[in-house]
Amino acid sequence: MSGFNLQRLGVVMEPEPGNPQETEGVLNPAAVRGPDGELYLFPRLVTRGNYSRIGIARVCFNEAGDPAGVERLGIALEPEADYERRPDGSGGCEDPRVTFVEPLQRYLMTYTALSAHGPRIALALSQDLFHWQRLGLATFGRYDGIDIGSVDNKDASLFPVAVPNPSGQPELAMLHRPLFPGTRPEETASCPTCREVDLDRESIWISYCPMALKGQEGREPYRLGPFNCHHRLATPVSPWERLKIGGGTPPILTRHGWLIVYHGVGEIAEPNNDGYQLCYSAGVMVLSKEHPCVVRYRSAEPVLTPDLPEERHGTVANVVFPTGIDRRDDLGLPNRFDVYYGMADQRIGVARLDVPDVLPTEGVANPPDAKV
Repeated sequence: MSGFNLQRLGVVMEPEPGNPQETEGVLNPAAVRGPDGELYLFPRLVTRGNYSRIGIARVCFNEAGDPAGVERLGIALEPEADYERRPDGSGGCEDPRVTFVEPLQRYLMTYTALSAHGPRIALALSQDLFHWQRLGLATFGRYDGIDIGSVDNKDASLFPVAVPNPSGQPELAMLHRPLFPGTRPEETASCPTCREVDLDRESIWISYCPMALKGQEGREPYRLGPFNCHHRLATPVSPWERLKIGGGTPPILTRHGWLIVYHGVGEIAEPNNDGYQLCYSAGVMVLSKEHPCVVRYRSAEPVLTPDLPEERHGTVANVVFPTGIDRRDDLGLPNRFDVYYGMADQRIGVARLDVPDVLPTEGVANPPDAKV
């Protein structure tokens, strides 16, 4: 066991019958408290042809304070920019994460923009969660001769406060996962279990940029500078995540440090013993509060695996994919978190995570390149 107690609460959102925007699933939502204190989800809504929009929904709670459903409120973003569309009319705005960045006093959304060049990280800005201004694609400085901005990238999320970069300067930090050629789960599944992990190409990364938003008297859209000071944060180390790891929920501060619930990809045997299927599970990682590039704790075993029928059968089988997290300060429980996750790329589930009083000692905490 990981030492982190996690309890499923059930399905909170599923495709609405007769809604053409949701024919292929609702999944992988951002979760954030609005200025009004309400909890809002930003689910990926998938229509025919894997065409994705980002919706807005208000979470409804039952008398016990548990999430019990949602009220749909419309669309936050749909493919309009060139970097979100393909020449054939397809494209997508996918898998958002939303963070209220305190020094900016703004909500920043990171999401996957799907164009002819492949998936890239895009950014949008809001004051109220209902009106979003696109900031364009995230830009990146080079790392060891690698042009990170030119490769597929997903699973990005931001810290809510400025954190020290490797030089000690406070900056905006992003967790992300470049998808270098040859490292997709479908490609690495054919490799032997004992294969050597390529630290340069199979990692969750942390990168930094100056905090200020740049614009000129309102005549130009705000922009963030390039993300630099790239640091390999975590690589696959356990059997359940052998093929791939990637970011999940945005980092949120706990008594032990910055908590993220991330995803890992492994394999499970086919029912007829004829090969293997990919399996997406979730684990917990805790980063140092003072130096987030240092991993303090990482669960050796997953905290959530595809067990329910809704998690094992759907658009993509055997998937739990955490993307949203809500600290239950509204219940007076700052050490309790609700984790929102995609279920088999079809529905949205929620599970409750209780943070232990003492950080467990059995976890794996071996960052590939800690220099602090």
